[in-house]
Amino acid sequence: MSHVGHVREHNEDAGFVAPHVGLVADGVGGAAAGEIAAATVAAAVVEAATGMLPAAAPDTLEQVLAVGTDRGRSGIRRAIQHDLTRLGMATTLTVLLCDGSRVVLGHVGDSRAYRIRDGLLEQLSVDHTYVAHLVASGQLAREAASRHPWRNVVLRSVDGDPADAGVDLVPVDAAPGDRFLVCSDGLSDLVAEDELAALLGRGPADEAAQALLDAALAAGGRDNVTCVVLDLVDEQGPAPDGVGTVLGALTDPANVVDPGPVRIVQGPAATA
Repeated sequence: MSHVGHVREHNEDAGFVAPHVGLVADGVGGAAAGEIAAATVAAAVVEAATGMLPAAAPDTLEQVLAVGTDRGRSGIRRAIQHDLTRLGMATTLTVLLCDGSRVVLGHVGDSRAYRIRDGLLEQLSVDHTYVAHLVASGQLAREAASRHPWRNVVLRSVDGDPADAGVDLVPVDAAPGDRFLVCSDGLSDLVAEDELAALLGRGPADEAAQALLDAALAAGGRDNVTCVVLDLVDEQGPAPDGVGTVLGALTDPANVVDPGPVRIVQGPAATA
């Protein structure tokens, strides 16, 4: 699910969901550049993910995410070169990728990935923000983080800099029955974790996603809101065919710079 919210004029979140991948990118920048950055990086990662070989080597997931992110970064550079008013545009990226035996998280920025197992919610990603740094270094109490005036200052993102460190690549402890959430801060900033856990554990994945979106909008919807809910199931199925659902800024091909042959279609869950 993705929604522009009650305050913003444009949806600068981009999302994608398919049987083996769930992704959210939250763009920033002027001159409509946020949605271009998010869609460009999302499309590049989707292209890499949908080109996965059925018989993947142990490190293929990490390689796929690294290659996709690098290609997205190149797209941002080209977009800035084409229009210098886009200078400074960037995007977060949080993606979960599965090859049938492993799940890997690729993450940079302050969008988040969570896992809920047996009713217990755990944040899998680490926020790359100034406030998270203060909390980790003991300079700020965790309870005060949500009220800090600089809580949305992001220290790392995909911003077109070829010297950038790239995304964190983290193997995920995953088991059949686990449910995962990938979301932009338009959800996590407005809905407390205890409510997130309650809503995420409710009913089928699509109902949980709708409930989470509704909660963020009811809490003010002051930012774009995107959430992808994924259930890990143990079953045999066909190899990934590249067909999935695009969300937010990724629904407009004009937002994507040099996307390559991204074989994606808009499904019924895509929204404004």
